[in-house]
Amino acid sequence: MLVAVVVGSLVAVALGVWARQHEPTGVAVNLAGFSSGVAVKAWLGSLALLLALVQGVTGRWVLRGSPWTAFVHRWSGRAAVLVTVPVAVQCLYAFGWSGATTSALLHSVLGCAFYGAFVTKMLLLRRPGVPGWVLAVAGGLLLAVLAGIWLTSALWFFTDNGLTF
Repeated sequence: MLVAVVVGSLVAVALGVWARQHEPTGVAVNLAGFSSGVAVKAWLGSLALLLALVQGVTGRWVLRGSPWTAFVHRWSGRAAVLVTVPVAVQCLYAFGWSGATTSALLHSVLGCAFYGAFVTKMLLLRRPGVPGWVLAVAGGLLLAVLAGIWLTSALWFFTDNGLTF
């Protein structure tokens, strides 16, 4: 288990170092139908959080052996991470690491930590003999970190702009 945690930590640190060293472009990618690149990130982040909540609920039921629950759990997790990728790429590319405010610094730290925690959980999933409680803690940590990311970004956007696209 220690190897998985070390590798995940290295991923988080590498993302943070790259974000800090990268010169932000300041250019946000916009998609058709959205008012801004920030709106795209807020809605995709919200979708990721919703899918992560589905993960949290179905994760408790997976051990009961229902194939349907396992299917929903697996695919909601894949979809949650998939929708975070364009958000993370845009954050890293357009904005880089930000310590301008406490909220921005926390958002930067949590964003890097999310992918480190994700890598850790994926490595733990493939290890035989990992206790179920360890996977539950790893999944709960992922959900908590994603919620923190959402609270320091999408909530701010929706508070200022309403539920607009």
